[in-house]
Amino acid sequence: MVYITEELVRRRAEHNECEIFSLEEVSLHQQDIEKIEHIDRWCRDLRILYLQNNLIPRIENLGRLKKLEYLNLALNNIEVIENLEGCESLQKLDLTVNFVGCLSSVESLQHNIHLRELFLVGNPCTEFEGYREYVVTSLPHLKCLDGTEITRSERIRAFQGLVEVKRRVWEQEKEYLRRRAKEKEEAHRKTTGEQERKGSKPGFDGRWYTDINNTVPGLEENKENQEAAENTKLKMTVPDLEEEQRREEEFWHTPCPFTPESRLEAHRHLEEKRKAKEKEEMKPKTPRTLITAEGRVMNVNEPKLEFSLTEDEENNAIVLDLAVYRHLDTSLIDVDVQPTYVRVQIKGKIFQIVLPAEVQPDSSSAQRSQTTGHLVLTMPRVEGEIKVTKGASRPARVCETGRSSSSEGQNRKGHVPERLEVDPSLHTAPDYANIVPRQRAKEGPLERARTPPAASSSSLSDGFEDDLDVPPLI
Repeated sequence: MVYITEELVRRRAEHNECEIFSLEEVSLHQQDIEKIEHIDRWCRDLRILYLQNNLIPRIENLGRLKKLEYLNLALNNIEVIENLEGCESLQKLDLTVNFVGCLSSVESLQHNIHLRELFLVGNPCTEFEGYREYVVTSLPHLKCLDGTEITRSERIRAFQGLVEVKRRVWEQEKEYLRRRAKEKEEAHRKTTGEQERKGSKPGFDGRWYTDINNTVPGLEENKENQEAAENTKLKMTVPDLEEEQRREEEFWHTPCPFTPESRLEAHRHLEEKRKAKEKEEMKPKTPRTLITAEGRVMNVNEPKLEFSLTEDEENNAIVLDLAVYRHLDTSLIDVDVQPTYVRVQIKGKIFQIVLPAEVQPDSSSAQRSQTTGHLVLTMPRVEGEIKVTKGASRPARVCETGRSSSSEGQNRKGHVPERLEVDPSLHTAPDYANIVPRQRAKEGPLERARTPPAASSSSLSDGFEDDLDVPPLI
């Protein structure tokens, strides 16, 4: 049950600097209020009061608002118009979609001589035969009823058949009150049956316990049992969830009369669902696995941000560009660079990515763009990593781990032939320049210089003379 508290009124009085003694207008709609109280003592100068879409069953505690001009009580559970005689300045009253079935209670507004507009659309009394004529004759100062202006001719005709109209209205009102009494009895029986089905009985203090012998010292045990039951409900299996869904559909699709009791029941049902959802959200969630038990680092993107991971070959570094929200405060960002991965925490959500190579965390830098808000992390590689320089032809180095660089692998994949470089000082190449003898300038084209072969000690014998006219042996 929601009460009208001073804190609630002050929170709704922001336009008046949270001062309520001089407040002239306040809106307390959609607050699930079930009783009007305190307003007539705290806000004596109130002129406009909005209380629509609540659970108010009765008009009360408004008699001291002498300056009140407009009262909105639409979409509530009001059944009787009463206790508004003290609102001397009341000019407009809105009771749209309530449960006013006692049409004769309209006569209580005869003392509000300044009342000009009245709205009763959506109430059971509007279905009575002669409803409009009865209201027009009961409130001669009224100018507009349900948004329709009351003309002079309509008022004259209403006064001419006043006796017959009142008789018909009173008969219909009695029939409605009898039907309404049966609905209240049925609703009470239904509520009692549900409580008995749950197997609980009322205790001495008006509360419901499993055992009537439970006293105040046993409340802790009852609370523990209730928490255990709620925890069990949260751990429902698939058949239990299907049964819960079936009951939910049955609740909303079962026809029921439009009464204050049914409206309260629907409201309480929604309230239980909302509290259960809030309790489920407040339950601590299972922490996300960032690093497995085997030491494997997982890629995680909880904030669902766009990112790009590139390699800066000129500076031999890895660059991570993370598209952080543009207007997010930098104090809500926490960056943790490790040799093999990067972890960024953004408003409690984790972004983690594994790096393609080992980097230097101490030499890394983080920058935030003032225009786009992106977070840029520059992480240099560790010593020993291959650095490729464009336009330079030199032999590739090998990492400390003994593996060849990625450039060599790419050359192998592209089927590029490899060339060996040999030091010329290690060997001498044969000289082919003097293989063919050169011609002399004064010799003919057919004449060639004949060079006598060198005599060897093995081939020459004593007494042998070489004749130049004899050609050599081949």
